[in-house]
Amino acid sequence: MFNLSRYFSTVSFILVVLAAGVLGPLYQKLSMQQLQDLAEGRNIAMAQVFKNTLHDSLDAVMDDTVGRDAEFLSQSDESRRLHASVLDLMRDTAVIRVKLYNRLGNTVFSTDAGQVGESRLDNPGFRTAMSGGIASELTRRDTVDSFEGVLAQVDILATYIPIRSADQSITGVFELYQNVTPFVSHLQRNMWLVTGGVALVFGMLYLMQFLVVRRAQGILEEQEGHIAAARDTLEIQVAARTDELKRTNTQLEAEIAERRQAQSKLNYLAYHDPLTGLANRRSFIERLEQNLRESAAEGERLAVLFIDLDQFKQVNDSLGHGVGDELLVAVAARLSDRVGLIDMLARLGGDEFICLMEAVRDKDEVEMLAREIIAAFDDPFVLGDHELFLSAAVGVSLSPGDGDSVLDLMRNADTAMYRAKALGRGNFHFYTPEMTRDAQERIRMENLLRRALDNGELSVHLQPQVETSTGQLVGAEALVRWNSPELGLVMPMRFIPLAEDSGLIVGLGNWVLRETCRQVMQWRASGFDLPQVSVNLSVKQLERPEFVEVLSEILDETGMDAASLKLELTESVVMAVGDAFSLLERVRDLGISLALDDFGTGYSSLSYLKMLPVQQLKIDKSFVDGIGKNPGDEAIIRTVMALACSLDFEVVAEGVETIEQSDFLAALGCQQLQGHLHGKAVAPQEFRARWSALP
Repeated sequence: MFNLSRYFSTVSFILVVLAAGVLGPLYQKLSMQQLQDLAEGRNIAMAQVFKNTLHDSLDAVMDDTVGRDAEFLSQSDESRRLHASVLDLMRDTAVIRVKLYNRLGNTVFSTDAGQVGESRLDNPGFRTAMSGGIASELTRRDTVDSFEGVLAQVDILATYIPIRSADQSITGVFELYQNVTPFVSHLQRNMWLVTGGVALVFGMLYLMQFLVVRRAQGILEEQEGHIAAARDTLEIQVAARTDELKRTNTQLEAEIAERRQAQSKLNYLAYHDPLTGLANRRSFIERLEQNLRESAAEGERLAVLFIDLDQFKQVNDSLGHGVGDELLVAVAARLSDRVGLIDMLARLGGDEFICLMEAVRDKDEVEMLAREIIAAFDDPFVLGDHELFLSAAVGVSLSPGDGDSVLDLMRNADTAMYRAKALGRGNFHFYTPEMTRDAQERIRMENLLRRALDNGELSVHLQPQVETSTGQLVGAEALVRWNSPELGLVMPMRFIPLAEDSGLIVGLGNWVLRETCRQVMQWRASGFDLPQVSVNLSVKQLERPEFVEVLSEILDETGMDAASLKLELTESVVMAVGDAFSLLERVRDLGISLALDDFGTGYSSLSYLKMLPVQQLKIDKSFVDGIGKNPGDEAIIRTVMALACSLDFEVVAEGVETIEQSDFLAALGCQQLQGHLHGKAVAPQEFRARWSALP
């Protein structure tokens, strides 16, 4: 007989232990979080007191940090006065150390003078504060130096707090250390009291229930004897009848079971994706058709969300389709957790998923689901030894409004998804009628661009690059132009992104490379020597495994020497290409120069930059335009020049249009200039006529 007392004892004990194991850490976590929040609030308030009380001294110290070493920062009169004032404010408070960083992450003030001059640029807390947030960290220290001496066995809460100017821009960062040892000790005492109380209550409850269960066990055992006798008689009769039925029905049951299993499998495969187990296209379409009929009759709204993964192709290409399939299964599981039970999630094929949201009350509800889907990709996917980061684009169409048929809703959601992709990774977008017109125009332009590659509608123009000190021609940048019979002159900003998205950029980029090299060699054969020519590269070209081989073939085919060719790529392109270092090293091994274009507008770190095999930096036109107008742009240019000098990079300034800009750059040591001051991008014939006529 089932021993109710024994099993109850075991199960109840396990449940009590589990409950204690969950409630105890949960209470501790919540208490520690509350403690940290309160301590962080005190640090923020104290930082505001420092700022309000010592506003002038803080500004003075921040102003004195430019170009100063650690000894000067700690020994200056202003630093001493600030140190004394801060110590006065810290007395009789829990704050034991105060530090002040400038925007570059340098410690410009600390109550521990030995820390002045240290760099915390890579510190996560500093970076959070510079982004406008507040970061705190609670640690246990064996010893810590404070302004009152050495403290032993203390709990410290360190908080990074942004310092804002009157215009709300962030000018620096406070770091305050607060001694929270008394609060942590009090919290631990409370934890022991709570633990003891919970253990006592659970023990009493366990004992009372055990006594009740033991009594019930006795009653059950008494009745078991009566039931056993009747059961034995009945079992004999049932066994005889069962044996007879088994002999006659075994074969029939086996056939029926086999047919049912086969039919069930066929039905499952007809309506489910075999890889992920989600509903397939057929199942989704039938469900959507049914919901459209029901929503039309009941006046309800529904939404279709088209989901497409970013960078999934790179996973398949680099790690293989086996890993790609595992990733799709993991994505399906994570999306299923975000989509509500009443909604339907399906896989259309490849890396495309689609979701049907029923009974939509308002647009905000759909937007919330779209954000939930995008948030599902915040954490990496861990597959064996691989940690993969993905993002997704979501397009949304609503019914009624964006379509009354399955085809219209799915097509319009797909169109909205492409608009979301155009905004960058991890975005969503609702469908608008303008998107259909844009998509039709996009398809038309893409078809015309494909034809342009075959019909000679494209041409290469060149813009001169001159030596700053002499104005002598030292190179040129090759820029593609498209003169379409239907569209007229189409600017690169219109057709280059289209070529990137459609994949035409690979063929277009290779054509520009080949045509540019051919033009340079034709000039040399006729007596006009262009020292060096620059060609822009796309991330799509660099992602092709055969890129270096194609580049080598173009050099051999045209007879161009590698030293006369320079390839320009942006920081974002470098960051988007896997193993960019080894790829660019292979290009450098051919003898080709490399330039980092639009420098300063991207996001590469200095440590990343110094590892790149580039020889030249190009200052973006947006900074050059600010010369004489915007001190911030001028400061950025000075910083770039100082960086280039320290890393031994040559510098080219783009967009130089005035003598004032030229003189400013020349004074900083900029080696080359490019812009309308020395010539626009023109056709090869006009370029040669302009520069061959000069002595």
